[in-house]
Amino acid sequence: MNVTGQRVWEGFLDHLERREVRRSRMLPGWRTRRHRRTLTMVLVAASLVMIVDAALMGPAPNPWFFTFWFASYLAWLASFVLLRVLTGKMCSSFSALLDERERELRHRVSYFGYQALATLMVLGLGYLLAISHLENAALRGALMLAALLMLGGSVPAIILGWTLPDDDPEDRVA
Repeated sequence: MNVTGQRVWEGFLDHLERREVRRSRMLPGWRTRRHRRTLTMVLVAASLVMIVDAALMGPAPNPWFFTFWFASYLAWLASFVLLRVLTGKMCSSFSALLDERERELRHRVSYFGYQALATLMVLGLGYLLAISHLENAALRGALMLAALLMLGGSVPAIILGWTLPDDDPEDRVA
């Protein structure tokens, strides 16, 4: 990497570190295992509602279907964003900004998340094959794949949200 590229990369890493410092000060009262586990349960429940809703969708979806699906999506989105903030750098930053313990934990949950996502996509493929002859198969399949993709993509945040201990106020980034 040339000198200019190195300077740009270091500037980018500095930007990410400043962003993490800002985030580490957000929601100080929520940085407990209890709050993270509550958000994790909301995220999983919202994902399951979207999956069940997509699986039960009939040939002519009624307005309640979309109401439940999009309300669940909003619950999933809010809990996912909050979990990413509360789990800190391990969920949302480059490995270069992590210490050795954080990097090891992140790699472990990322690998498990990849395996879960691959499994969910195979299940989604099976679902698409099973409904391929039905009316609105493309819409049903798209909504199911979207729900499965959101669940699979959030597995690392789910694991970290459930397993991380309470934050020590002295360990927070200054």
